[in-house]
Formats: sequence, structure tokens, C-alpha cells
Amino acid sequence: MNEHRTATTRRAGSKPDSIRRRVPLLARLAVPGQVLHCWTSQQWHPSSVLKLPQRTRIALQRGAIALCIALALVAAGCRQKMTDQPRYEAYEGSSFFADGRSMRPPVDGAIARGTLDSTSVRGTGKQQGKFVAEIPLEVTRATVVRGRERFNIYCAPCHDQTGSGRGMIVMRGYPPPPSFHTQALRQAPAGQLFDVITNGYRQMPDYAAQVPVDDRWAIVAYIRALQLSQHSTLDDVPAAERSKLEAAPAAPDVTNPIAPGDTP
Repeated sequence: MNEHRTATTRRAGSKPDSIRRRVPLLARLAVPGQVLHCWTSQQWHPSSVLKLPQRTRIALQRGAIALCIALALVAAGCRQKMTDQPRYEAYEGSSFFADGRSMRPPVDGAIARGTLDSTSVRGTGKQQGKFVAEIPLEVTRATVVRGRERFNIYCAPCHDQTGSGRGMIVMRGYPPPPSFHTQALRQAPAGQLFDVITNGYRQMPDYAAQVPVDDRWAIVAYIRALQLSQHSTLDDVPAAERSKLEAAPAAPDVTNPIAPGDTP
């Protein structure tokens, strides 16, 4: 009878010391309210909920807060060298340079950001608010060659290398640009073409950051060469070269070519 009471008391009350010693230390420090699995000689089974004393919980919370603060200080210390790296303040003296100044004068020809000349014909393509008809720079063979190089890099992906507006980007689904060989663009002033390269137009983005001013004019010169190549006449050929063209044999008529396998 006494043995039965003892067994009932142990089941209703706390666990025997033999089982309590088998509960791992980490299980004793578990989050309050978590169901633990204690090992007995028979099998795993859910034990009763273990709750930490209030004093222990407060100590753990303070320890966690202290750990977070320590980690934050360590992380901040890793960036300290980059944040407070040696540097000169404005107008501070320096013994490194002969003139004793840390602030160096700009190199010759440097233009401060946002202060580019936006009033000259060369920088805007306009004169008295209207687009200029001609290129305001001397156009040489080197200018056209440079323009062809820049055109093939920045313009050909959309306009293709002939300027017809069937570039690879268009073949992939981008809205096609107009052909440079239309009557409207052949008559467009050079300043307007320069302005479109500078500021963009409709779907076309601006290329002011990628293409310098002189290279924009070089591209305009090459566009004029492309337009002339498709709409030139014999009168446009210099006299020294015209005789060579007249002496050359006539090109074959390909308006009605013979299909392979057909009998002429």
C-alpha cells in the first residue's frame, strides 16, 4: 500500500532524481513554455513544461542584451578605419606639395560639372534659338572616320550601319527609329541631329554622358555621308573621279534575275 502511494505521488508530482539528472543542461535552460523530451529507460515521451525562475529569465535577458551591444560595437569597429581614414579638410595645409596646399588647382581644360558652355553653337547646335544648318566644325576625312567609329558603337544597334533603322535591338522588339534616308531627315538641319544625340527624342535616350561634344558632331558628319551615299548623283562626284566612273563597265541588270535552274 505504501509502495502504491509512493508511485502515485511520483507520477503526479515532480520527476525522480534519477530521471531529473538525465535531463540535459540545455533542456533546463529552454525557453519557458517549450515541451521537452526526456529520456527514460523505456522510450522518448513528452514531459511536463519546464519553466525557468523569474530571476533566471531576467539574467538571460540581460545577457542577451549585453551580447547584442557587444556585437554592434564589434561591427562598428570594423568600419572605423574606412570611416575615419586620413584625409585633408578644405584649405588645410600640406607639407607634401611644394606650395604647401592640400587643395590642388584643376588641370588645364577642366570643366566643372554643370558649368559646360550651354550657349555656344558648338555646345548646343543652335544660334539665336534656331538649329544651325551646317556643322560648326571643320569636317575632314579624320572627322568622318571618327564619326563612323562612334556611330557603329552607339547608333548602329538601333539604326543599323546603313542608317535605315533596322538594327539588332529593333529586331529584338524595340520600337524602330526613322530611317536617316527619308526626305524629312535628309533636309533636317545638322543642329537638330546634334540636339537629338545630346538630349534624346521619344524612345531614344540621350547620349550626352557617353559621347563628347566633338564626337557628336563627328557622328552628324558621318550621317550626312550615309545620306549622300544613298542619294548622290554623278554631278556630286569630283571631276577627277568622274572620268573613272564613266569609264567603268555598266553594272548588270538585276531587276529580273534568273532563278536557279531556269533556262535563260
